[in-house]
Amino acid sequence: MTTSAAGPAGRRHTPGKPLPEPLTLADFADRARDELPPESWDFIAGGAGRERTLAANEAAFDTVRLRPRALPGIEKADTSVEVLGSRWSAPLGIAPVAYHQLAHPEGESGTALAAGRLGLPVVLSTFASRSVEEVAAVATAPLWLQLYCFRDSGVTLDLARRARDSGCQALVLTVDTPFTGRRLRDLRNGFRVPPHITPANLSGDAALGAAAPGAHSRLAFDPLLDWSAVGRLRDASGLPVFAKGVLTAQDADAAVAAGVAGIIVSNHGGRQLDGVPATLEALPEVVGAVRGRCPVLLDGGVRSGADILVALALGARAVFVGRPALHALAVGGGEGVYRMLTLLIEEFADTMVLTGHPSPDTIDPDTVLRPGRPYPYRSTR
Repeated sequence: MTTSAAGPAGRRHTPGKPLPEPLTLADFADRARDELPPESWDFIAGGAGRERTLAANEAAFDTVRLRPRALPGIEKADTSVEVLGSRWSAPLGIAPVAYHQLAHPEGESGTALAAGRLGLPVVLSTFASRSVEEVAAVATAPLWLQLYCFRDSGVTLDLARRARDSGCQALVLTVDTPFTGRRLRDLRNGFRVPPHITPANLSGDAALGAAAPGAHSRLAFDPLLDWSAVGRLRDASGLPVFAKGVLTAQDADAAVAAGVAGIIVSNHGGRQLDGVPATLEALPEVVGAVRGRCPVLLDGGVRSGADILVALALGARAVFVGRPALHALAVGGGEGVYRMLTLLIEEFADTMVLTGHPSPDTIDPDTVLRPGRPYPYRSTR
């Protein structure tokens, strides 16, 4: 993509002058905002309501402090972790986000290729702009498919079977979306997905009207969805099913009782019900309710390698990033995603060494300080 003359915030890039290499995920976001049309940027960046939860997701990480260790004696940290029987190079993956082609023509294929180079998983959205078969053909690391449940259950079960037949390792059932949240930026912009970008996994009536995501969700999604969907999807596909969108102990208990393979603590990137807790705030409650019966993962607000370590210290097995993948795609296609993920892994490895952890398995609650919770260490000497 070519760089626009000016972004929505008034930033301007001089044509012909090299742009500096992004050094943080915020750098990728700033560059992406200059690259994207304003309405596409708002669709990607925006949240529900007054966007309180959207802001809280990142702010929650700023309230936690890391406890460094002197003389850690670690030359190089091993960042790898096992999830669902697969070894990931880091406790990090790509969260499901719709329509990657809004950011770059390579779309989800570019994202999957980049993640695969690093041994990291991708969760493909139901509303991907590339089909599960197309993305699976280039994926070299774990690929999961995120599912919404449609009023026409045949559409949902067919997607589950296609995921299995394509080699996906898991399904991710989004449980917080009987319809999409009230996203004021999109309403003000009258946002519609450009006609050259389509939901590649859907056809016929299921895809009708999908260019207007909010209205389409109220017509197409099953508002009577309950936890029995977990068993139906598992039986139809033979794949393990994760529940994405759990924020409370009650729902964590219900998910485990329904037979989920894991839980993703998520508030849909602040795009559903404004005013709910940040995912990091909800994580300890969910972890406490699960009591080790299945892995707990997290998305929402992760913007640095230190954030990954904080989430693991509070009980997550791994984290996912969503918007940063689209920011990186906008900046440099699949190569941009590779650079963004590499940056996160390097930051995470450095943070591990400086807090005295040779592997993710040693990261525990004693690694961090939380507001109002003094560290209880007592010397045994």
